[in-house]
Amino acid sequence: MLELKHVHKVYRVGAFGGGRLRAVRDVTLTVRPGEVVSLIGESGSGKSTIGKMVLGLLRPTSGSILFEGTDITTIRGFAAKKDYYSRVQGVFQDPFSSFNPIFKADRVFEMIRSSYFPKMSDADWKDKVLTALGTVRLDPENVLNKYPHQLSGGQLQRLLIARALLLDIKMLVADEVISMLDASTRIDVLNLLADLKERGLGILFVTHDLSLGNYVSDTSVILRKGAIAEMGPTGRVFDNPLHPYSRHLLSCVPQLHRTWAEVDAELAADPPEDVVLPIAEDDHSAPLVEAEEGHFVGIDQA
Repeated sequence: MLELKHVHKVYRVGAFGGGRLRAVRDVTLTVRPGEVVSLIGESGSGKSTIGKMVLGLLRPTSGSILFEGTDITTIRGFAAKKDYYSRVQGVFQDPFSSFNPIFKADRVFEMIRSSYFPKMSDADWKDKVLTALGTVRLDPENVLNKYPHQLSGGQLQRLLIARALLLDIKMLVADEVISMLDASTRIDVLNLLADLKERGLGILFVTHDLSLGNYVSDTSVILRKGAIAEMGPTGRVFDNPLHPYSRHLLSCVPQLHRTWAEVDAELAADPPEDVVLPIAEDDHSAPLVEAEEGHFVGIDQA
């Protein structure tokens, strides 16, 4: 459904744009219907830039982004873009900034209606809204006709997901959607994403949190300095990390039943096997090798 092929993004920086910052380097990946693909990485790894390019908010410097066979960089004109956004939507980190505080929160639904369903009757529209709210596990009496400050971050985030579902979308880009939510609400949103996956929705889940990627995703893509360090089925990536960077990240995850000294001693006693990493042919390429079926490892970067 969604396919990125050798995507690069380079920003011009510095005085008069004389410098170049390579934010995304030779990224190739696929998101299929009913699949959650997690982009995992630290700040500056390029994960949010990839999400914004999929949403058409940024243009790739080179490479192609295909959605249902169409390169989205070729989409031109209001009607074509409107059609694309009827199938692909994004939800971002800060739900509060997505609402105008002087309007009621459910005004975002009316904006969808006026743009995409102007001829739908009031009764049919009400049923559609109630169905979307039910899907995201919101009680209409608790969220409709309320101002943003009267709702919690979790409620606002689910309202935004409901807004996207009103369009019968096929692809959702979820960029750090739970990082600003409290712990009691995070699991509800994660379970909601799992439910949407079961309905056949493709989800690109952007996160810096390894545990969240492990919990929700079918495929994990670990990014480092804009390139893919490791990619594969989540179980394989987390149970058998092959790239030194992946191993370092996982070794830093706290474990309640073991101390740091015990973890270090265990790794020293039984070090993982070295993996022959691919070599970049030039400054632009970031090749991947298939170390085991469906499990890819990328170049090492200093």
